[in-house]
Amino acid sequence: MGKKSIEPVTEKNGIFYEFLRVLALIVFHTVMPVRCHHRERLDAEAPYVLIANHLHALDPIVMAMFIPKRQIVFLAKKELGKNKLIGNLLVRAHCILIDRHNTDMTAMRNCMKAVKLKKILLIFPEGTRHHEGQMEQIESGASLIAMRTKAPIVPIYIDRKLSFFRRTNLYVGEPIPYEDLLAQGINKESCEEMNERFRETFRRMIRETETGIQAGKTKK
Repeated sequence: MGKKSIEPVTEKNGIFYEFLRVLALIVFHTVMPVRCHHRERLDAEAPYVLIANHLHALDPIVMAMFIPKRQIVFLAKKELGKNKLIGNLLVRAHCILIDRHNTDMTAMRNCMKAVKLKKILLIFPEGTRHHEGQMEQIESGASLIAMRTKAPIVPIYIDRKLSFFRRTNLYVGEPIPYEDLLAQGINKESCEEMNERFRETFRRMIRETETGIQAGKTKK
């Protein structure tokens, strides 16, 4: 009888996931400080989808720290699972490994399972880490997965890469409306329009963040 495979989506949080979350509480309040703006928006009723720009490998753990009472299931490229040890740890941390360039029905089923179990699904639409902060190069499957869940989509803008002794800010935005796109049906055209809404949302959040920073400097 074969060994039972580890499932990325489970009813209860895994031990490794909880260990990472507790470790995050220590690390991200001391040596790698992180501040979350409008954190109350993360208290919305689950399930919902988080979309965020991706700057550091530890970004998902930061999200888990700010949403302690619910499980975050996040997507990552399947290439990270080529190393069996790393792949095993990622799945134990509730990561769905996905083929970004082909239709991945197993990953899609796990995403839908996460929504059914009222988890929070974290998607990085760019599909990999980018250091510019903008969200321009979006994987085609990101909007497809987000729209198929039919759950609220909440954006998070990360202003800088996590680093030692310099604060990183997370800005939680208002849910992105897309009921009109669902009414059109989930197809190539509506997914492209959803991708453009992702881009425009992050452009706006970046502008608002920069304007707020400049206003703060002026007051000083």
